Amino acid sequence: MKEILCYYEGYINRLCTRKLYDKHGTPCICLDEFMKRRLERRLIYIIATAE
Repeated sequence: MKEILCYYEGYINRLCTRKLYDKHGTPCICLDEFMKRRLERRLIYIIATAE
């Protein structure tokens, strides 16, 4: 399972990248860790329940 998550890590990171702005309006690229974990759990679930 770890190998599969490593394989898809770049794709998942790209999906979870967000552009946020600070109080001065400066853009900051951040990784949404909550969304990343949700996608990883979903991938694990799909693999585990596949027939």
